[in-house]
Amino acid sequence: MERRQFFLSTAGAALARPAETRPVRIGVIGTGGRGRSLLRGLLSVEGVSIPALCDPDAANLAQALALVTKAGRTDPAAYSGEEDYRKVVARDDLDAVLIATPWQWHTKMAVAAMRHGKYTAVEVPAAQTLEECWELVDTYERTRVPCMMLENWSFRRDNLAVLNMVRQGLLGEMVHCHCAHSHDCIDHWFWDPQGRDRWPAEYLRVRNCDQYPTHSLGPVLSWMDINCGDAFATISSYATAQRGINAYFARRFGPDHPNARREFAQGDIVTSMVRTHKGRTIVINYDMQLPRPYDNRWMVQGTLGIYDENRASVYLEGRSPKYHEWEPFAPYQERFEHQWWTALRQQAGGASHGGTDYLELAHFVDAVRERKQTPLDVYDSVTMSCVVALSGMSIARGGAPVECPDFTRGQWRTTKPKFA
Repeated sequence: MERRQFFLSTAGAALARPAETRPVRIGVIGTGGRGRSLLRGLLSVEGVSIPALCDPDAANLAQALALVTKAGRTDPAAYSGEEDYRKVVARDDLDAVLIATPWQWHTKMAVAAMRHGKYTAVEVPAAQTLEECWELVDTYERTRVPCMMLENWSFRRDNLAVLNMVRQGLLGEMVHCHCAHSHDCIDHWFWDPQGRDRWPAEYLRVRNCDQYPTHSLGPVLSWMDINCGDAFATISSYATAQRGINAYFARRFGPDHPNARREFAQGDIVTSMVRTHKGRTIVINYDMQLPRPYDNRWMVQGTLGIYDENRASVYLEGRSPKYHEWEPFAPYQERFEHQWWTALRQQAGGASHGGTDYLELAHFVDAVRERKQTPLDVYDSVTMSCVVALSGMSIARGGAPVECPDFTRGQWRTTKPKFA
């Protein structure tokens, strides 16, 4: 443990130092709201330049160009054609690309970038189908160019502290996890406040699955050593009927609004159960269409105790002061603070999503600069993403278990835990 902490400390210190080498040159593909948020993060990371921006939406592109100019950087080249991402990834003055586009573009753009030797950061989910998952893996294994899905909840301060607790044995042997993406997205993400379609709305019409599993699974992969000692074996998924979308439109716009009567394929809540090869279980909830506050409901349980994010509490056998009573997580957060946060807290403090975006971008940039593997690799990326397709298959089969592909081709059995 002391040796691990030494390496974590030195790695964090290296990230905190000003860059001593040439800038890491990153092209950004997709400059809508999420793309611009990530662009701001990149501009705040020491030693990054932005030679190229790409988006077919002229207004989005203009706003992104203004951000770079305001930061006092050289004006990037601007690309506005739908297929112009191919020109961006082919540029010889880029080290990496960041992709923040609608879902249907993620895999094809990431594959094109890897084939041109560019480190690739791609928004979530990285893939929509099993075929796309395998295309990402096969491309990485042919090119050896890293591809990292930008799952920011893997980098949350609390989740990294829990990871330290897990690795130091406080919870014993891992047995079970619960995780969720519970976020009412009807009025701003699937549709705008005026009820007009945004691009994700079409997915609710045509498929029934866990549309967005990666924010649920991000920290779970490292807590449970998935792909580093264990792996997904099977998944079973069930969906409720759809009531929330119709009810929202009837309530907000009246019962005669088309979406108050339209049929949608997507159920309101999807519950999936993953069983791993070592006999552990993971429950994953999709819950994005009903009125509710945001929460992830992370819970990790082992042979010596349990952490419950929703309660902000822990119980640890032999450590918690009262028998079978919860105690606050806050003191453990301080005691088991991860070195990534102690090294970069000042820089990350004002960044989006509580600093997690800055942290993941800083570590991606460091990987590009040092020409090393990214914190989340292509296998992590497709393991989280494949739940989209697999949950849909299981729901269509009445909840029958579906076998999870082994994207690592057996390497999970010997690979040592590596994230953070």
